[in-house]
Amino acid sequence: MAKILVVDDAAFMRMRCTKLLKDNGYDTIEAGNGVEAVKQYQEQKPDGVLMDITMPDMDGIETLKKLIEIDSSARIAMVTAMGQQSLVIEALKSGARDFVVKPFNAERVLAAVVKIVG
Repeated sequence: MAKILVVDDAAFMRMRCTKLLKDNGYDTIEAGNGVEAVKQYQEQKPDGVLMDITMPDMDGIETLKKLIEIDSSARIAMVTAMGQQSLVIEALKSGARDFVVKPFNAERVLAAVVKIVG
């Protein structure tokens, strides 16, 4: 089964996504910020990434660009709060393959993961 890197600075969001993905047969890895996400991506080579846009240290857009630089075929879906359309557009232009709006529903998260990893 596909391995998904879940990146969010909010621990409860990581836990919610991780539980949902595991309950649906995915392996998961977690990162609490962009710096950690880049390290985990390089070490673990996940099949896909589900990443928050708004994070301290290195935000999701910066992390997305770094991951695409490391691996041009990286499969990344962004998670965003309502009202961040300009950031979503920037993320899609920078290589994100899909996005999920918070508060998200389980079906939408799973649909995004299926879209990025097949």
